[in-house]
Amino acid sequence: MRLDVRKTYKLFIGGKFPRSESGRVYPVADSKGEFLANVAMASRKDARDAVVAARAAQSGWAGATAYNRGQVLYRIAEMLEGRREQFVAEIRALTGKSDRQANQEVDAAIDSWVWHAGWTDKIDAVAGNMNPVAGPFFNISTLQATGVVAAFAPQDSALLGLVNTIAPAIVSGNAIVVVSSGSLPLPAITLTEVLATSDLPGGVVNVLTGKEAEIAPWLASHQDVNAIDLEGTSNFVELEIQAAQNLKRVIRKGDFARLGTKGSLNHITNLMEVKTVWHPKGN
Repeated sequence: MRLDVRKTYKLFIGGKFPRSESGRVYPVADSKGEFLANVAMASRKDARDAVVAARAAQSGWAGATAYNRGQVLYRIAEMLEGRREQFVAEIRALTGKSDRQANQEVDAAIDSWVWHAGWTDKIDAVAGNMNPVAGPFFNISTLQATGVVAAFAPQDSALLGLVNTIAPAIVSGNAIVVVSSGSLPLPAITLTEVLATSDLPGGVVNVLTGKEAEIAPWLASHQDVNAIDLEGTSNFVELEIQAAQNLKRVIRKGDFARLGTKGSLNHITNLMEVKTVWHPKGN
């Protein structure tokens, strides 16, 4: 009789798969309570390492052309399609959804990723502005990446909520540290395997698994995190207070429908900074 190989999954930091600094793991069960795998439980040190990796990668990613970022994101969508069966199987096992429902979630996640990829070279054209001024000048508002974003995927979504958390942040050139769903982490881990074998530079996306309540305060108070997306967490008031220590940009809970099949341009632009440029008019 052949025994199943029981997996122990790791974190995704800087494009690599390190074990948690704490050495801790926790078991993940399927919808029937049967053991599926052990998953790394991230610590404060792991969160700090993820921020360091995100900071190191962010400037290079933001410096790439918008067209190049779009091509990288499109490639990730293609790879998601190629891993469809694995995503469907994991969603079904974790949530008890039917095959049809699991396929619908995967379809929505892929479609959302493609939708976000299409915005990379169109953000400024739609959200930027030529401002009227009293003088012989052009006054142009343009949007740029905020920097390092910390975010929390919805706890009740296996894949779609995670995609709708990551994609809006990295479209514009941000790097992100995201805490996945604690009870539904396997699709997040599979997504990291996709990202690791794609053209996405290591460190642009860093995924931590474990207890949100344990990791969140350290990300919210971290002085090198520029923005924090609190949509996926229920403890947003306390985290807002901690985020105020270095005037982080805060995306409040309830701002966006994270489980919808379509993204939001407002979500993308709320994770960007508006820069204004003055230029003299020629004769």
